[in-house]
Formats: sequence, C-alpha cells, structure tokens
Amino acid sequence: MTFVMILQLLIVLLALWVGSRYGSLALGAISGIGLALLVFGFGLKPGTPPTDVIYIIIAAVTCAGIMQASGGMDWLIQIAEKMLRKHPDRITFLAPLTTFFLTVLVGTGHVVYTLMPIICDIALKKGIRPERPCGVASIASQVGITCSPIAAAVVAFVTISNANHFDITIPRVLMISIPACLCGLMAAAAASYHRGLDLDKDPEFQKKIADPAQRSYIYGSNATTLDKEIPQSAKNAVFIFLAALAIIVLFAAFPDILPEYKQVMAIKGAENLTLASGEVITAKELAKAGVVVSGLTENGMVDLKMNVVIQIVMISAAALMIIFCKASPKKAVAGPVWQSGMVAVVAIYGIAWLADTYFSNYMGQMQDMLTDIVKEYPWSIALVFFLVSVLINSQGAVVVAMLPLAYSLGIAGPVLLGVLPSVYGYFFIPNYPSDIATVNFDRSGTTVIGKYLLNHSFMMPGLICVFTSTIVAYVLSMIFY
Repeated sequence: MTFVMILQLLIVLLALWVGSRYGSLALGAISGIGLALLVFGFGLKPGTPPTDVIYIIIAAVTCAGIMQASGGMDWLIQIAEKMLRKHPDRITFLAPLTTFFLTVLVGTGHVVYTLMPIICDIALKKGIRPERPCGVASIASQVGITCSPIAAAVVAFVTISNANHFDITIPRVLMISIPACLCGLMAAAAASYHRGLDLDKDPEFQKKIADPAQRSYIYGSNATTLDKEIPQSAKNAVFIFLAALAIIVLFAAFPDILPEYKQVMAIKGAENLTLASGEVITAKELAKAGVVVSGLTENGMVDLKMNVVIQIVMISAAALMIIFCKASPKKAVAGPVWQSGMVAVVAIYGIAWLADTYFSNYMGQMQDMLTDIVKEYPWSIALVFFLVSVLINSQGAVVVAMLPLAYSLGIAGPVLLGVLPSVYGYFFIPNYPSDIATVNFDRSGTTVIGKYLLNHSFMMPGLICVFTSTIVAYVLSMIFY
C-alpha cells in the first residue's frame, strides 16, 4: 500500500470510529465528512450508495412500525412473556430464544426493549442471577438479524451475491443462518447457565438488599404486559404482517411464479457505440436508457426482482394495517421501531457510500494484496467482517460495504454464506443501545459494563455465539453448496 492509500484508509476508519462514539445518526453523517475528504480532498471517484438496500429497509421498517402502532407488537411481547413465566426455571435458555425470534419476525433487534424488564423480573422472582438470561438475550436480539427475511443484512447478501453470480435466495440463506445461529445461542446460553455467583451467595448483592430501600427497588417492581388488553385489530395487524412475510418467502423460494416484464438489455460481449462527436456510449448505458441498437441492445423478458417484491409487499401490508387495523401513521413515526430503522438507513447510507468510494478506487491494489491470503485461508474474511462490525455497529452496513470487496477477491459464494454470522461484532465494545438498555433494566446490578470496558456481561456470550454460529454455518454451507 502506498502512503496515500494508508492515509485515506485512516480517514475512513477515523470517520467510522468518531461516528460510533456519537452514535445514532452521527454514524452515517460523520461518514459524509470522510467521503468529502476522499472526493474533494484526494479526487477519488465517488462510489455508489446502496439505494436498493435502503429502499427495502424503509419499506420493512414502515411495515413493522405500523404494526407496532396498531398494538400488534404488544401482542407478540405478551405471547413471549406467557411462555417465559410458564417456565421460569429455564429463563436462561428461553429468554434468548424469544428475543431471537422476535427479531427474526420484525427484522430489527430494537423490539426487545419491552421484553428485557420482564426477563429480569422473572429471573429475580426465581432467584436466578439476571445477568445470565439478560446478557445472552441481548446478544440474541442482534443475532436474529442475519436470520430475518426482511433484515437489511440478509436482503443485501442475496442482492449482492446474485449480482456476483452466486445464485442464492432468501430461504436458502435462512436454511443456513437460522440453525447455525440457534446452535450458537444455545452454546452461549449453556455457558451462561451457571455464570457468576447465585444471588443468595453473592456478597455484593446480599449487601445491596440489606438496605430496605434497595430491596424495595429490586424486588418491588412487577414488569408485565399480561394485564394489557389486546384488541382484535392489533391481532389482525400481526396476521397481516405474518402473511406478508409468508408471501415474500414464497416468492423467494419459487421465483418462477414471479411476473415477467419487458426490458431493454445489453447484448453480452457487445462493443461500445461511438458517436460522430467522439463520445463513447456503452451497451449498458443504452439499455438503461431503454434504447435498442442493433448488435448492442435488445428487448427481452426479465423476472421481477426480489428487492422490488419485498418493497411492494411490505408497503402494501402497511397500508392494509392502516385501513383495517386502526394503526396510526403518526404513532408509527413516533415509535422506536420506525425511528431506529430510519437511523439504520442513514448509517448504512453514509457508511456504505464511504466504504465503496475507497474500495472501488483501489480494487486492483486490494486484490493484489489480499488474493493470496484469501485463496489460502478463505475463512479469514470472517475476521475482517467481525472487525469492521466492531467499528460500525450495523450488520447490514458490513454486508453492503464489505461483501462486494470479498467477491472481487475471488472468495466463493458458499464461503461467504458460511461466514455470514461473523458480521455481528458490535457487542465487543458495549456501546450499542440494546446492551446499554439491558444494563439499565437489570435492577439487581449483575448485568454490567466492567471497569475496564471490555470485561462486560455481553463479551462471553457474544464471542461464544458468533464463533459457534460461524463454524456451524460454514460447515452447513460447505455440505449443501
């Protein structure tokens, strides 16, 4: 690498690091400063923002936000709470399963904030150290992102993979990621089952509850959703949402049933068209403009793309909830699901554009530097995905920013599918909202961010889960693909 390449890479990393320190919208916005320095300061050609992925996130988050506004999310949380309270002694295993499947259904891990106080309350009432279920449940809420049919990470993986000639569908991704991540979560839960001292043997906890005020604070609350009456309209909204997911999975599993439409396409191997003015126009540019030129472009029939299908189905489902389920659009916009989703849009927009600008300008040099390594150890790309995720706090952004580079290095699609769980690494530095919220929800004080920052309650379950999930996914992908 030249000095200029290293300097520009440091600008990219610095923008990501500063953005992660401020959090929220700053992650995408501060990436814009890095982009400006690369384009205006160093004259690099701007990359391409991931518009297809962004549109899908907007559609999916709008649908999930409308469902939350209808009260449907309350019903899902209530169902989860009933199961947890029915088997309180198994909370360390059941809590991560509930947060995992909630994320799989909704496509975002931010739906678990209502459930976390309930998990803590059940653990305390059963005498179980809350750190055990809370730590792994927070991890599970993020692990589910690579297992959701409407999550940006999954949709981006499929879209980018298909563009790079790895024919994969959303159901086939989920057939690998779901069992792999469940194995990882159960391994993390097993490791957490006897973690730390039992509450009755923990001297710090016993000292804390010796104070009547502290004891009242810890044991006095009774977090629950069971007393909330769920109207039929909220349940209907959930049914519409689940039907939308089923339709998406159906179309993805059987692409032959998708409608076809006419489109001008570039003829493979066609040469460029040179105008009398000397301007050169490629066949792809002509096709994009819808111009048919003999020998360069032709009319053809193409299937409707899955990224468009997801957008149409999600927006339509949101509309049905508004019309038939008394869902308030204003309430949806004010809700945490929609707001966190829009933050993710800005983050992915800025981060992926910045990364694509840097890597697209130095693709040749990157290939020369890394090709030998990835040919010898193709699985090593998992370490790159993990480290980038530690910086940018978004699995979708990792996929959008790094997957094109991985394909350009010649890494096979099945290998990349196998290491997909490794795009979750932002538990490593405990600054993500779900982790911070979990610490605050645990009234016992056993779920902590340690004195030395990295010795926190999420490190052990996070490392075990991601490591195990990646190994299992890699093995499954090698077997089936």
